Amino acid sequence: MLVDFNTLPEESRVWIYQANRSFTEQELEEIQSKLNIFIENWTAHGSDLQAGYTIKYKRFIVLGLNQDVNNATGCSIDASVHFIQQLEKEYNVDLMDKMNVSYKQGEYVAYKTLTDFRKMAKDKAISKNTIVFNNLVNNIAEFKENWEVPASESWHSRFVK
Repeated sequence: MLVDFNTLPEESRVWIYQANRSFTEQELEEIQSKLNIFIENWTAHGSDLQAGYTIKYKRFIVLGLNQDVNNATGCSIDASVHFIQQLEKEYNVDLMDKMNVSYKQGEYVAYKTLTDFRKMAKDKAISKNTIVFNNLVNNIAEFKENWEVPASESWHSRFVK
């Protein structure tokens, strides 16, 4: 059951998929349409899941699931991963690689491999104040508070001194 992402409870589970590039306006329209259909039909053992999504900065797909209604199961999580993998193929984009880092350079969102990010930190091209995207947040409350944070307040802190 598709609901507005902003109406989901704070404790709703989130999954964040970052793209290695920005989506075009046309791609965004198509992806939103596909997300609407997927979530409307997303179930766990035949029971509807109350879920929503948001797309941030034309490159982050955030799925939210109200677990007070029904919990995600292994099969329903597999279905969502399969859906994201289909998007990857269709749009020739990487959404599943967790070993890459996105961060802000002014209003621009940059995307680097973890190796390149480490090197930039070592070379002082980024600092502890660089805004990074912590895609490891677990729920909407954490997403709102701890998704866009200075590197010093995220798992990225180990690379910036």
